[in-house]
Amino acid sequence: MLTLTIRTDKPEAELGLYDDLTQLAYVTWTAHRQLAETLHIKISEVLKANQKTLNDLEAVACYAGPGSFTGLRIGLTTANALAYALELPIVTETGADWQQTALKRLQSGETSTAVMPEYGADVHITPPKS
Repeated sequence: MLTLTIRTDKPEAELGLYDDLTQLAYVTWTAHRQLAETLHIKISEVLKANQKTLNDLEAVACYAGPGSFTGLRIGLTTANALAYALELPIVTETGADWQQTALKRLQSGETSTAVMPEYGADVHITPPKS
């Protein structure tokens, strides 16, 4: 099962491409405030470097958090959009071994319709001024 993994909870974003449990590619980059601008580009680069396209993907796995509110929101929105548009199974995980756990869950047939972030605390939104 060709799976794209996405982690965007910190300034250094991470993408992986796995064939079942075998890692085909893994990239990290300092995305910080350019995450929304660079995430799709990096996904395309990882797929192209492995002679794959979005249509070759069979699943998506994401790191759910805790972490940056904006980073998690961007990463999980991208993952949900890919899974929805391509009709792919999607799961999230947390913890140090999140990728392997998520990949095993996908292989066992687990999936979600959409995934949600786990921020680790209440979200603090600044009220509008005026």
